[in-house]
Amino acid sequence: CGSLLAALLPFRMAGLRVDFGVLLEPLGFIKVLEWIFSIFAFATCGGFRGETTILVSCKGVVNKTVTAAFSYPFGLNTVVFSAPDPKLCGGTWTDVHLVGNFSCSAQFFVTLAVLVFLYCIAALVVYIGYNHVYQQNSKFPLTDLIITSITAFLWVVSTFAWTKALSDIRVSTGASVISGIQSCKVPMTTCRFASVTGMGTLNVSALSGLLNMVLWGGNIWFVYKDTDLYKRSKRISPGT
Repeated sequence: CGSLLAALLPFRMAGLRVDFGVLLEPLGFIKVLEWIFSIFAFATCGGFRGETTILVSCKGVVNKTVTAAFSYPFGLNTVVFSAPDPKLCGGTWTDVHLVGNFSCSAQFFVTLAVLVFLYCIAALVVYIGYNHVYQQNSKFPLTDLIITSITAFLWVVSTFAWTKALSDIRVSTGASVISGIQSCKVPMTTCRFASVTGMGTLNVSALSGLLNMVLWGGNIWFVYKDTDLYKRSKRISPGT
């Protein structure tokens, strides 16, 4: 964002020329899609709230509902199951945590989506209001190409990391959680898995990441066509 705006300042005397027609061209249209899907990415991942529930039967307690609430950034190792009763099953129930810390992958994914959201706003301001400056100054397309290429790569890394983390989150909050609870292995204590919050919104976040990968990868070509690199290659290509 700063690079484009800094490059724009020397040309502020050129004046603002609003032209929404650029949004009908591939360069502007794709940027709008990137802006929209960046919102889907950070909103669906960063706004998730869920819980996993088990039923505990122990001394003096029958099918007591025990829950562990988890949310973004999915540091599950800090999430504790609520105790089944005030006396902790006669002293046999200890603090039980979920397994795994997926905060790095989740925060990387959400942070990238937020930065992309801000960059798309800045880029659209340039495309719509200063497209004449963008086309006349070779620094704009080149800067845009560099940022677009880096962003496309980061989407690949963050999306695969988050998709893997999402798969592990499903395991850590699913039925297999029972096998990791030592208190459930105490004589006269039984635990049954009850439910876990549906993760449809997290699936949407992963799908948004994949779509962003495609959009930013394809956008490299359209940005490249506005650079001097492409124009020089056209001039020296055979038959021109």
